[in-house]
Amino acid sequence: MASVICPLSIVPVRKDPSDRAEMVTQWLFGETAEVLERTEMWSRLCFDHDGYEGWVDNKQLLTCDTPNTEPDLRVIDNTSIVDLGERQVMLPYGAVLPFFKDAGILFQGRRVPVNAVTNTLDGSGDRGDLVETYMHPFLGAPYLWGGRTPWGVDCSGFTQAIFMFMGIYLPRDAHQQAEEGDPVEFVELAEPGDLAFFDNNEGRIIHVGIVLSDRRIVHASGRVRTDTLDQEGIFNTEEKRYTHKLRLVKRVA
Repeated sequence: MASVICPLSIVPVRKDPSDRAEMVTQWLFGETAEVLERTEMWSRLCFDHDGYEGWVDNKQLLTCDTPNTEPDLRVIDNTSIVDLGERQVMLPYGAVLPFFKDAGILFQGRRVPVNAVTNTLDGSGDRGDLVETYMHPFLGAPYLWGGRTPWGVDCSGFTQAIFMFMGIYLPRDAHQQAEEGDPVEFVELAEPGDLAFFDNNEGRIIHVGIVLSDRRIVHASGRVRTDTLDQEGIFNTEEKRYTHKLRLVKRVA
């Protein structure tokens, strides 16, 4: 099937082929996907960065001859703009810079200049320090079901984004992410950068956050915030109560 690329800042991905359908995730500039099914107005896509599937309006995609099969550099500032000639695109935090080098990207078969701050994929840096750096623009971001940027994000979209910046590509949803990595037997042994998962009364994984130092956790709940983590779960320091019940902790390489 054909490969396509996101040509806009942020594109909503729907559960069904309708503008009224639930937004299940977002597609960011420069990310590519495979077309699984196409109708007159909509395409069902499988996204290259996480294998997630959803529907995108055909007016919000472009055919791509060079899909990003390897991890690309991503934007880590909120001020970058790419000039495509006929229009300018504001690049959201997390946007892909396809084949970025010499201050330019490869887009639609041509080199386009762009000035942006990017992550690094050389494997250097302490995991905890990297999390603290990459999470900073997200702090205070409003919770948005299906969101993936500091303009609105859900719990698993947040953890997926932070790990992408470190070159680790997690699945999209919390219950899928819980299948990754190795278990940490006790929360007291958790290290900064580990993932903590939380379940509901039926035992279903419904929430995820990233362990920080000093028994803290950063997660998206109402907004992206830091709270206290212990063997029971997340203790909300504002509400002075436990809001999420801990299920397990995983360490993802």
